[in-house]
Amino acid sequence: MTLLGSVVLQADSGLIARLLEGANVPYADVIGAMVTFVLVSVGVYLLGRMTVVPLVNRVLKARDLDVHARTPIKKLTGALVVFVAIAVAFAFAGFGNILTALATIAAAATLAIGFAMQDVIANFVAGVFIFTDQPFRIGDWIEWDDRSGVVEDISLRVTRVRTFDNELLTVPNSTLTDGVIKNPVAKEQLRLKFVFGIGYDDDIDKATEIIVEEAQAHDEILDDPAPSVRLVELGDSSVGLQSRIWISEPSRGDFVKTRGEYVQAVKERFDEAGIDIPYPNRTIGGELELADGAAIGELES
Repeated sequence: MTLLGSVVLQADSGLIARLLEGANVPYADVIGAMVTFVLVSVGVYLLGRMTVVPLVNRVLKARDLDVHARTPIKKLTGALVVFVAIAVAFAFAGFGNILTALATIAAAATLAIGFAMQDVIANFVAGVFIFTDQPFRIGDWIEWDDRSGVVEDISLRVTRVRTFDNELLTVPNSTLTDGVIKNPVAKEQLRLKFVFGIGYDDDIDKATEIIVEEAQAHDEILDDPAPSVRLVELGDSSVGLQSRIWISEPSRGDFVKTRGEYVQAVKERFDEAGIDIPYPNRTIGGELELADGAAIGELES
């Protein structure tokens, strides 16, 4: 590090030019400036690679970002190190006018590109927020704007989501940060709800007991938080008992499978206990008349 620092600090185009002039080298000023530019750019780049890049990597690890999330940020950091190395080398080599011209051109180009790429920039900024805020991670099941799926890839511009119909959606990051994102698996537990309808003549306490027992008997349903049942509606033809259960480390497939097995088990116990899950009943009234107006019957069911 000491040798590298001394090379960077002592690299002066005038000094090198004078040494070249003393050795009777032609075009000493030009060659001195070029040698200085190369030495300083390489020195600053190596210094940045040995200090800035590892520091950024440690910060990203401290924030618990996964490898995929760290990769684009590390690439951006490397590009910034190259830019700084070139800018510093221009200054040390005495190319102040060139550096000023490049800065002016870069500023004008940045402004023009910014207007032309507003959506891209918005998605890029949204991608940075996704990496830092972590509303979801790769492998999470998310829901947004009546869509849902499992996150397969997150980049600084787009997020790729595999739907449960096996379709791959490429979603602009700004779409996911501008609206409400539902992440059912963010806390590694998922609550499921299902309403069982029983007849008005059936025993509510017995039905509640069966619903809870089948939840406790299922291996994938948690005991803490404990399953619960609440009477939530008095319908036209049934009494609604809502069961609330919890499962751990859920995925969409696990959730569908667990709920299906649980509902089937409760239905079979209802059948054994003589508890009815009634069909909706409708009453239709009216008359049919012949062309001469005589009534031929009245329908009721």
